[in-house]
Amino acid sequence: MIRTALPTDVAAIAALHTRARATYYRGRVPEEEYDGAAELARSREGWARAVGRAPSQGRVFCAERDGEVTGVAAFLTADGETTLTQLHVDPAHWRRGTGAALHAACLDAWRRAGIERVRLEVYGHNLRAQAFYASHGWRPDPADTSSGTHRTLWLRVPRASGE
Repeated sequence: MIRTALPTDVAAIAALHTRARATYYRGRVPEEEYDGAAELARSREGWARAVGRAPSQGRVFCAERDGEVTGVAAFLTADGETTLTQLHVDPAHWRRGTGAALHAACLDAWRRAGIERVRLEVYGHNLRAQAFYASHGWRPDPADTSSGTHRTLWLRVPRASGE
């Protein structure tokens, strides 16, 4: 089930976020940058802000199965641009359609809001995420020639069938 995240979900979301990040950061960046008490507190604060923002500024969706938060997606709209800021699935729940369902919920929200184009940044070594986004229509920014740690991708929000 996909639903809007609630303040009571923040601790579970932050813990899930940490587990997901460990799968692509471990061995590439220092552990304290994605794990540990200080990072978990910072993550909780960030997720609390995201969950608490006005719907016109973005949304946070949770995937839930048997009462457990198994995935999360968040987007932010600011200064006329919408960014998919987070999409994480608990590694214990990979390959079950959770990411696709969260992505579909975002697409539906973007269509309803009249958003036509969305951006995201993905960690360059996270090939699993890059393949996921490519399969959902996201394309690299042709102007992005940086060799930094992240790649910028763009999505033209497709219109709903029948429109």
